[in-house]
Amino acid sequence: MQQKRNIQIIEWEDLDKRKFYSFGVFMTMTIRATVYPATLIRTRLQVQRGKSLYSGTFDAFFKILRTEGVRGLYRGFMVNTFTLISGQAYITTYELVRKYVSQYSEDNTVKSLVAGGSASLVAQSITVPIDVVSQQLMMQGQGEHLTRFRLNSNPDGGKPKKVFGQTRNIMAQIFAADGFRGFYRGYVASLLTYIPNSAVWWPFYHFYAEQLSKLAPSDCPHLILQAMAGPLAAATASTVTNPMDVVRARVQGTKVKVLW
Repeated sequence: MQQKRNIQIIEWEDLDKRKFYSFGVFMTMTIRATVYPATLIRTRLQVQRGKSLYSGTFDAFFKILRTEGVRGLYRGFMVNTFTLISGQAYITTYELVRKYVSQYSEDNTVKSLVAGGSASLVAQSITVPIDVVSQQLMMQGQGEHLTRFRLNSNPDGGKPKKVFGQTRNIMAQIFAADGFRGFYRGYVASLLTYIPNSAVWWPFYHFYAEQLSKLAPSDCPHLILQAMAGPLAAATASTVTNPMDVVRARVQGTKVKVLW
């Protein structure tokens, strides 16, 4: 009979904080750069009505590549990198809350649920304004009917001015149209998406890691099991929260009154 093997969990007090934050930023940036095109495509598909422009993921990919080039797949990426701040806030909150909850419960699922939900609350408070701006940049180039801002006429005459082309102008339009609240458009929808997503991801991550450890050979490295458990947990959490994620994307991409 195969003996049960527990996945090692490194707690907050065991971490080398300097290495943790240094490597964390580097790895997060690398991952974001890799998956950003998929994030952009997902956002455009979520915001469009029916199949008005793209019929699916691959159709969107090839159309963007053909009409906008590789740069089109990275629209809004530089603005989106500011969410690295929220990423560090997320993991710090997660670890600190997990440590606090451990004083009252040793149940790993309970600790992960409470810490994951709390971490998402903090992170989304930072992320939503960045998302509101970066999503508008993601929409640029795909057609006027799917964006919050359209091409506005130049008051001095001549060719239309792409107000959407500059982050500063986008922020000015959001603030002028909706005030400070405009930067938190879809905040509640984001909380209802990412708090459950995070709360579900961590328990499923530990669950899949433990189940894989029972099936894998005894000499299989923990790192491989954890690398497999992560995507499985992400797929589960995304499936559960995707309907709310569609609502969030559409609320944040809603048209506002054109200013000029």
